[in-house]
Amino acid sequence: MNTAEAEIRHRIAQRGAITFAEFMELALYWPGGGYYVTGDPTGAQGDFYTSPQVHPVFGGLIAVQLFQMWRLLGQPEPFTVVELGAGNGLLCQDIVTAAGELPPAFLDCLSYVCLDRRGPNLVGNQEPFGVKRVAAAGIPFRHLAGCIISNEYFDAFPVHQAIVIEDTVSEIYVTEEEGALVTNAGGLSDTALAARFDDLDLRLEENQVAEVNLGLESWAQEATQALHRGFILTVDYGDRASELYSAQNRKRGTLTTFYNHVQIDAPLRYVGRQDITAQVDFTSLVNTGHRNGIKTLGFASQGLFLGRLGMASMQKRLLRLDLAQNAAQANRAGMMDLVRPGGLGDFKVLAQGKNVGKPELWGFGQSSAVDVEVQALVNKLPVPLLTGQHLSLPQGMKFGGGSEFDLGNLFDGPESG
Repeated sequence: MNTAEAEIRHRIAQRGAITFAEFMELALYWPGGGYYVTGDPTGAQGDFYTSPQVHPVFGGLIAVQLFQMWRLLGQPEPFTVVELGAGNGLLCQDIVTAAGELPPAFLDCLSYVCLDRRGPNLVGNQEPFGVKRVAAAGIPFRHLAGCIISNEYFDAFPVHQAIVIEDTVSEIYVTEEEGALVTNAGGLSDTALAARFDDLDLRLEENQVAEVNLGLESWAQEATQALHRGFILTVDYGDRASELYSAQNRKRGTLTTFYNHVQIDAPLRYVGRQDITAQVDFTSLVNTGHRNGIKTLGFASQGLFLGRLGMASMQKRLLRLDLAQNAAQANRAGMMDLVRPGGLGDFKVLAQGKNVGKPELWGFGQSSAVDVEVQALVNKLPVPLLTGQHLSLPQGMKFGGGSEFDLGNLFDGPESG
């Protein structure tokens, strides 16, 4: 089978220039060697790390939020949690482990599905918990009562790239010249690109580049078909459209690439061997949801969301545990990194719902009654600790904010520039 780059060149030779979205789809997901097909890109051996790898308290506190969602739905059995882009299933493991410490009926009702394009290769032994593995690009379920969750899922959706030339919105294409892959601009491949900016009431400046995820509409349709009644919980990096498409701050767009732990921002190089990612337009995610019967219930930074679910209590209780100095420092560093401003703490958390009314979710609530209820529950849970499947961040290690996190300064390899 062709490599991703060979397939890209073949399509260009057959049809001419292709959209950047088609290029990105092939570079990341081509069965013959797309970036996400050839191995796990996260962790010590990958190019970036994610919140579940930093500390199991991330999954533990999400389990607390899922517990409330289960109660709000009337404690259905099964309460189905579908994790999109589950990868190695580490988030699943931490959620299910924490669920086992919550009131026992919750775990009895919990049905957890790890969904991933390539078929999740789950860490540990999760079969006793009834965790299901499903390989699919979409959401092949119907009439669920539960929650669809994802962590850093939408940032890997293929995006079209728009650019304004002579006051006209054009599109960036990938083609071949003298044996090299290059980009050029042309007319829009889809009128939905211009419609997206109209929907957002945005006007791009001359020469401004912007990424557009047209896959959100089909995703929302699949999500609303899958859920009869329940919630959608999305954790990702990005922002509201007004900030994301700011010409002052992001005139060249948000597209980022990582190769061998280094952010190089050169998508046409190392095709199939590097990550390509773009920040999430949460305004469009919300708007698309509304058009498909999915209502917004909460939006906050990851730092605030985890804080309202009891992160401070977990941090204080960690200090009282009798741990070896290295273990105590590593666990403290991991917990701090999850909520650190300028880093993972600035990721966004969006809660949406279908046929659930307008409940006050714990992770977004601000009332004293919510605080008391959450603290009473969290204080009964064991403090989750790092395992051999998580990263152990050096005490006090600082990472730059932005999209995913370069591991060049943490593991052997070239340092980022």
